[in-house]
Amino acid sequence: MRKIVSFVLVTCVLVSCSTVLLTGRKQLLLVSDKDVLTSSFQSYKQFIDSVPASKDIGNTALVKKVGRKIATVVEAYLNANGMSADVATYSWEFNLVKDTTMNAFCMPGGKVVVFEGILPVTKNEVGLAVVLGHEIAHAVAKHSNERMSQQMMFQYGSSLGDVLLANKPATTRSTISMIYGIGSQYGVMLPYSRKHEYEADRLGLIFIAMAGYDPNEAISFWERMAAKSTGAPVEFMSTHPSDANRIAKLKELLPEALKYYKK
Repeated sequence: MRKIVSFVLVTCVLVSCSTVLLTGRKQLLLVSDKDVLTSSFQSYKQFIDSVPASKDIGNTALVKKVGRKIATVVEAYLNANGMSADVATYSWEFNLVKDTTMNAFCMPGGKVVVFEGILPVTKNEVGLAVVLGHEIAHAVAKHSNERMSQQMMFQYGSSLGDVLLANKPATTRSTISMIYGIGSQYGVMLPYSRKHEYEADRLGLIFIAMAGYDPNEAISFWERMAAKSTGAPVEFMSTHPSDANRIAKLKELLPEALKYYKK
């Protein structure tokens, strides 16, 4: 049984590796695009049906304009680099919803939602582009698929642990299981989430630069976000980087993004 579980783990890793565009990072994708998109579109519809759309005609139009502009250059890049199959999986939608939360998200397949509450922080079209570029990057880098795949691997790992500890006392198995859960959460899952955030920042900068937006604006936007943040958890316990670390990393990434920037 131990050999069987180990074989499954190794096989999954070997046959399911992919590479994130531009960054070159290897990632594990165990879930098919079809399955991810089916779930994503269902969840998206449920959300849109439950939250009122913004009545601000001007800002709604701006969200759609900026989102489509970034999506267009992203698709052009993918087509030019042999990734047309990925382009076919996107069904872009950009919506502004009536909610005071300072937030935005992009679901797999290109379903993007911006909350009205973040607009005072974006301030202008370029600031909005920073937000949309970051969210689009999550979808293009298939971070949701990767998170699902990580969860699957941890489940397999837990099963393997049960096999290896079969002859141990119940208290020993319980203690080790608890440690495994804490270790996977704080040692891997949250750092991986922060890794995704940094990667989305990097790709987002490049995407907005491709679309003709000055990536330098990302620094100003996140400084405004930092000024608004209160009671945020320490970085170790959070899925997102601290504002200070994020801003520092963005400054490091600017020279790369500026290579793609044309006014």
